[in-house]
Amino acid sequence: MAQDGAPPATVAAVNRCYLAIDVGSDKLAAAIVGEDAAVLVRDRIATPQRDVWPAVARLAKRVLAAAPAAPVACGVGCVGPIDAGEGTVSPLHIPSLEKFPLAAECAAAVGLPTAVDSLAKTIAMGEAWCGAGVGVADFIAVWLGPTVGGGVVSNGKLLEGHHGNAGNLGHMVVEADGRDCACGGKGCLDAYVGGRAIEEETGRPPNRAPQSIVERSGLYLARVLASVGAVCDLRLAVVGGPVAHGFGAPLFAAIQGELDQRAKLSFVQGFRAVPSGLGEAGPLLGAAALARGLG
Repeated sequence: MAQDGAPPATVAAVNRCYLAIDVGSDKLAAAIVGEDAAVLVRDRIATPQRDVWPAVARLAKRVLAAAPAAPVACGVGCVGPIDAGEGTVSPLHIPSLEKFPLAAECAAAVGLPTAVDSLAKTIAMGEAWCGAGVGVADFIAVWLGPTVGGGVVSNGKLLEGHHGNAGNLGHMVVEADGRDCACGGKGCLDAYVGGRAIEEETGRPPNRAPQSIVERSGLYLARVLASVGAVCDLRLAVVGGPVAHGFGAPLFAAIQGELDQRAKLSFVQGFRAVPSGLGEAGPLLGAAALARGLG
């Protein structure tokens, strides 16, 4: 059971805690998170090629068995799309979970009230709870992982959308006749800035991508952010995920330089892009933030 770097459990955290589950296209993770946002217990495995749900259930039960106190609720962040009305998920890169009733299955498996939302939206909730969005009424959280996702907080509330997929900026078009995207479209941001796409293009993991890829990623992302800022009336982007962490300061310099050129309307001038306040624990803290709404 991996607990590296987890802060010591406090009495308050042990008395009230949450089961957090991250269903990603490259990894599955679960944790017990305290009310003070301390990660008390956590574990992770690579996402298997098949039988993904049984692997999620086993992982969640393993973490529950090591919990210092009984969690009061469970939150699950899953790569999308999702259908909130139907209570199902259909991750583009996990075909075995297409139209899968993840919330109901998780609730039955762990015996807890359970909520499921898209990974990037839960991360936005985590940033608002204990990250770089604390005290900020309007911002977008962007997660640059194997795929690109986003969640928008407007006037202190998370935007949902008709099916629960609001903020999914990874499928905004950045090249009119660009690369094929897993969504079936062409030229999506995800097809250029997502970790999978970068690795396919360069033959290297994203953290070893050449400077030209880092700068192009910042350019494309900034143009999308300037557009979202104009549509949603916001001036802050919180950017995290393994691709962003691997690219580091050069990515943020490229984003900010392009934002300064593109965000010219009076209400978006001064648009800033800042690193996530949650680090690599973002998906789990986001899932815990979702669970807090149930507990």
